[in-house]
Formats: sequence, structure tokens, C-alpha cells
Amino acid sequence: MNITNLSTSLRTAVSTLNKRLRKQDYSTDSYSITEIETLSYLLRNGNLLPSELAGLTKVKPQSMSSILDKFEKQKYIRRIPSKEDKRKTYISLTNTGKKVVERTRYERDNWLTKNIDKNLTDKEKKTLKKAIEILNRLAEAD
Repeated sequence: MNITNLSTSLRTAVSTLNKRLRKQDYSTDSYSITEIETLSYLLRNGNLLPSELAGLTKVKPQSMSSILDKFEKQKYIRRIPSKEDKRKTYISLTNTGKKVVERTRYERDNWLTKNIDKNLTDKEKKTLKKAIEILNRLAEAD
């Protein structure tokens, strides 16, 4: 088994599936991947500093500042001054922001659920379940 070919095939398949899932996300058509990731990180982690968000999404702090300004104007986020350090401001999602993330997840999950059910046999579904465990291990490896 050629590991390089396996790696390339896996990367291509994951990338293609990711692009296909993004096409199903009608509620965030006008947002970049980084903007969608930013909202998702806030939903998962609660309050984060702008610098933490920039690190998680791998963008420069200035770029994150622009994203946060945009989301603040849309009332997706709120800024919360730190009680310990007045120079720091935490970012959290508003209820509107939470609804946007939940809606995008629903749209993608709904499309994927329908396609798994329609296009895979029971045996393939079991194989996919095992593959997900393996993919998660790869994603968490150093």
C-alpha cells in the first residue's frame, strides 16, 4: 500500500466533501470559511479573547478585528470587558449569532443525513462509522 497515494486520496475526498457541505449552507453564503469558523468556535467555547479567536482560525489579529466588527454590526456577538484586566475584552455569541450557527449546522447535517441514507448500504454505513473514529484519531494526532 502506497501511503502517499492514500494520503492524497484522503485529502482530496475530505476536501471535496467539505466543499459540497459548504454549498448546502444557504444561510451563510456571504461568509468566508474563517467567519463561519469564528462563530463555531464561539458557540463551542463560550467567551474567547480576540487573540484566541485569531489563533484558532489562524488569521492575523487585524483580520480578526475586522471579522468581529462585522459580526458586532450584525448583532451576532457582544464584547464583554474582563473583570480582572480592563485591557482585555471577551467575545461571546448573542442569541442571534447562536441561531445562525445552529441553522448552518442543521442545513449541512440535513443534507448529509439524506445522502448517507439514500446512497449507502447498511454495510457501508457501518464502515463509515468505523472510518469516522479513524478520521478523528488522525485529526487529533500531532
